[in-house]
Amino acid sequence: MPALIAHRGFAGDHPENTLGAFRAAAGTAAMLELDVRRCGSGEVVVFHDAELGRVTGRRGAVAETPYDVLADCEVLDSGEGVPLLADVFAAVPPSVGVNVELKTVDVAADAAELAAAASHDVVVSSFRPDALRAVAGVADDLPLAHLFLPEADDPIGRARSLGCDYLHPPKAVADADLVEAAHDRGLGVNAWTVKTPAEATRLVAAGVDGLIADHGDVLG
Repeated sequence: MPALIAHRGFAGDHPENTLGAFRAAAGTAAMLELDVRRCGSGEVVVFHDAELGRVTGRRGAVAETPYDVLADCEVLDSGEGVPLLADVFAAVPPSVGVNVELKTVDVAADAAELAAAASHDVVVSSFRPDALRAVAGVADDLPLAHLFLPEADDPIGRARSLGCDYLHPPKAVADADLVEAAHDRGLGVNAWTVKTPAEATRLVAAGVDGLIADHGDVLG
């Protein structure tokens, strides 16, 4: 059975990318998936969007907002502020893995240092090849994952050229042929973003290694 990976802490079940979501998801998921950016005062924060609006109702860019302000924001009526990546590692058991997705290149080196120092099994993923290269330059033993969109050309070749251990395809293109080809090149395959049991069933049949899912019950 594929590993269950909690997308933003099972964003369909809990307020995304919050410590509460990660603590709750750690009870059922093999791994947590989260997004990181650098905030205006330099810290590595866990936040998906470039702008604050959708998640906090406030105006402004994460990259221009200091951490004391982000900590005071409320994320999706959770009663929680925006967490630091270091806080997530401290909050969840080391037995639960963490997939750190780099949203920007400038955060890669600091995120890699935090990941390398953690007791958890960590995979670092990104759509940005330069971000993955930056990680390799800081911590060359951290497993890397190449995220890509459906229209990407030769994602397996790109993943191999970047020294990746994993391919993270969108669920629409994660079929048995892609999985077999990735496995033949030594890549694990974790598909995103799974929302229903029907999607999970198809991807299990395709042979994926992990399901990056919005709900904790997609595998039944």
